Amino acid sequence: MANKLELTWYGKDEPIRVEPRLLIENTELSNTAADPETQNMLIHGDNLLALKALESKFAGQVKCIYIDPPYNTGSAFEHYDDNLEHSIWLNLMRPRLEILWNLLDGTVGSLWISIDDSEQAYMRVLCDELFGRHNFVAQNVWQKRYSRENREAIGDAHEYIIVYAKNPARFKESRNLVPMSEEQAKVYKNPNNDPKGRWRGVPMTAQGYRPNQMYPITDPKGNIHYPPEGRCWSTVESEFKKLLEQGRIYFGKNNDSQPSTIRYLSEVPGVVPWTWWPCEEVGHTDSSKKEIMAIFGKDNIFATPKPEELIQRIIHIASNPGDLVLDSFLGSGTTAAVAQKMGRRWIGVEMGNHAYTHCKVRMDKVIAGEDPGGITKAQNWQGGGGYHFYELAPSLLVKNNKLPIYQINPTYTFNMLCEAICKIEGFKYKPQDVFHGHSSEKRFIHVTTEFVNAEYVRSLSQHLDEGQSLLIYATKIQSDMMLPENIEVKKIPKDLLDKCNFESEVR
Repeated sequence: MANKLELTWYGKDEPIRVEPRLLIENTELSNTAADPETQNMLIHGDNLLALKALESKFAGQVKCIYIDPPYNTGSAFEHYDDNLEHSIWLNLMRPRLEILWNLLDGTVGSLWISIDDSEQAYMRVLCDELFGRHNFVAQNVWQKRYSRENREAIGDAHEYIIVYAKNPARFKESRNLVPMSEEQAKVYKNPNNDPKGRWRGVPMTAQGYRPNQMYPITDPKGNIHYPPEGRCWSTVESEFKKLLEQGRIYFGKNNDSQPSTIRYLSEVPGVVPWTWWPCEEVGHTDSSKKEIMAIFGKDNIFATPKPEELIQRIIHIASNPGDLVLDSFLGSGTTAAVAQKMGRRWIGVEMGNHAYTHCKVRMDKVIAGEDPGGITKAQNWQGGGGYHFYELAPSLLVKNNKLPIYQINPTYTFNMLCEAICKIEGFKYKPQDVFHGHSSEKRFIHVTTEFVNAEYVRSLSQHLDEGQSLLIYATKIQSDMMLPENIEVKKIPKDLLDKCNFESEVR
């Protein structure tokens, strides 16, 4: 498109083809004793491959996605290669963001991204290009430090949490308010010992002129009040009289001031979230490290954990109990732990060995009620729930040891082969009769390792009704077959190689 504003970088135009791997449950590592019906998923493996594996089943279902990707700061992280040149970092993030966006609920789903100054500008422009600038919601500032940082020219005291929503208007309607802090609540007092508790007077005026809201009001001292110039009363006279009878009108401490409506603190559901998130409200880096040390000890600390209070605020704003939350850069498992304590379903993906040493260990303690830190007390969490632990299956096609060709991975069973091809072709894997899956009520797929000739095709076609079509994948195919218009035959592995990026680009 001419004159389009976009971010360009080396390698951007190179096609990215991802093999949608199978997810294989490791039942020895799953924790389902307390909740056999749990839908929670802890996945070990490269998150791009894992997200691709999740895409067909969970597209449009995730209410809240939070990610804390590598910030490309040049720091020596143990668990991530976080010293990536900008173009490599952008190529790493783009395909992941594209799949994450596809996983979001199409009406109220939102994506929350932690980032710092080193890549914030690039991330914003990239997200604008991928999601549309009109879907940007906010860029929150999290105060990560409470003490001064004196090592830099200008001390680094904050990070950002960028928010995009599939439908910002619907997200605004559905998002939850945040609890009022004591600092915000200090304006609510109880000078008259009202049995209903603390309250404040809210000015009883509104902008504009409405004839039925311009009536005179007489205070207890006999003074008559009218709305200020350019304003009207905020309610009609009949409603005002009801409030007056209920004792909900305040005329000042001397009963001679302009009327206000009494609003009790107990009636306030919360406040609209702001973009300024001070550490007193959502924690800081020191508190998050203490949380990690309490779980893993001083010798097994994850480098950059986020405090549970911070993740709690995100999940609270963006979801409700029972909703699905996803984090594809799970780190030490904070998002999964917080989601579990808040009654959300969750999916977490981690690529390194700490999927075992941190994420699993942490979640097992949460489920056992042995994690006293973080938001445990605030949520009255006493344990429960569970999760399934998954590993990514190896690649479907592998290079032959002797010839420059690909072959089916010998570790794959026939059922795995069928399911993998269904994923690659975008079919739902559901073996039934002679078919192994379908993409619609009229489109089916059949996979075989037998020789497919005209007679084989004819026998399958008898299972199709009028208007239905069939895709056949086979390892051996008769070369000169005449096929009906509604049947397509593809060869394994040749026709799969153009669909995905397997171990190399040999053809």
